[in-house]
Amino acid sequence: MASKDDFQRTITYGDSALSYIKSNSLPAFPRNYELWYSYASGFNLSLNRSINKILSRDGKISEEETEKIYNRFLSPNRLGDRIDEVGDKIASEVRHLAERLDQGNIVTEEYAERLKKALSELNLITDQNELQRLIIELMRVTTQTADCNRDLRAELLNSRRQIGVLQEGLEAIRYESMTDELTTLHNRKHFDKSLDKHVKEARDSKVPLAVLLSDIDHFKQFNDNFGHQTGDQVLRLVALAVKKNMKGSDIACRYGGEEFGIILPRTSEEDALDIAEQIRRSVISKELVKRSTGENLGRITISIGVAFFRSEDTPMSIVNRADKALYAAKRAGRNQVKPELEEPERLPVAAST
Repeated sequence: MASKDDFQRTITYGDSALSYIKSNSLPAFPRNYELWYSYASGFNLSLNRSINKILSRDGKISEEETEKIYNRFLSPNRLGDRIDEVGDKIASEVRHLAERLDQGNIVTEEYAERLKKALSELNLITDQNELQRLIIELMRVTTQTADCNRDLRAELLNSRRQIGVLQEGLEAIRYESMTDELTTLHNRKHFDKSLDKHVKEARDSKVPLAVLLSDIDHFKQFNDNFGHQTGDQVLRLVALAVKKNMKGSDIACRYGGEEFGIILPRTSEEDALDIAEQIRRSVISKELVKRSTGENLGRITISIGVAFFRSEDTPMSIVNRADKALYAAKRAGRNQVKPELEEPERLPVAAST
C-alpha cells in the first residue's frame, strides 16, 4: 500500500530524473526517464558506476551512450539474450558430444566385428605366417581402438568441464536476476516469488509464517545531507545487520528504496518478534562513519512492522498488514517493532424492536 513517504520519495526520484534529462540535453523518451529514475533511486549500482564514469570524464552523456547503457542494464531482453547465448553454447557442446559418441560407437562396433572375424579365421589357419599376420592385424586394430577411445575419453572430460563452466554462467545470470547488487540481498522479484510459495505452504501444511517490512528512519535526510554514497553505505549497513540475524530458511530482500522485506517460514509469532527486535538492535548498535572524511554521522535506526499468516491470506494481504504495522511504528516515534494490529472486535448489533 502506498504511503505518504512513498509518494514523496518517488516524486523526488522523478524530479531528479527529469533534471538529469534536461542537464544532459536528452529527449524525454520513456526509456530515458526509466534510466535516470533508476540512477536517482540508486538501485542499480553497475548502471550508476557506468554513468558516473562518463560524467566524470566528459561532464555530459550523449544520447548514443545513454542508449548503450539502457540496453546493457535495463532492457527487458538483457537477461533473456544472455540466457539464450548460454543455451546455444550448451546445445552446441551437446551436439559435438553426441557426434563423438556416435563415432566412438562405430569404432567399437568395427572392433567387435574384426574380433569375430579373427576367431573364424583362426579355425582355418594352418600356416605360421598367416597366424603371425592375423596377430599383427589384431594388435593394430586393438591399438587403433584404444587410441580412439582415449581421445574420446579426453574429449568427454573436456566437454564435461565446458558444460560445467556454462552451468556456472547460467547460475550467475539466475543469481543476478534475483539479487540486489548494492546490498547483495535478494531483490523484490525474489521476495514476491518466495512469498507466493510460502503462503501456499502455510495454507496447505498449516505451518506458521511471518512477514517483516522495515524502513530506515529519516533516510532521505541522510541522502540530502551527506549524498548518495553515504546513503548507499547506510543501506549496506542495514543489509548486513539483517543478514546476521537470518537463519537457514529465512529470506531477506531489498523491498524498495530504503525498505527491506523479510520472510520467516515456519516461525512462530514470538520468534518472529524476537528476530525483528534483534535486527532493530543490531542496526542501532552500529555507528555510521563517513568514509571520505572519517566524520561520525551518528547511529541509524529502523522501524519494523510484523504480520502473521491467517488462513484466508494472500501474499498481498499479509504484506498490507505488515505495511500498516510498519507505519504504525513510524507514527509511534520510529526505532521500534510493531506487530500487526488486531482487527477491532465487532459488538453484536442490537435487535430492532
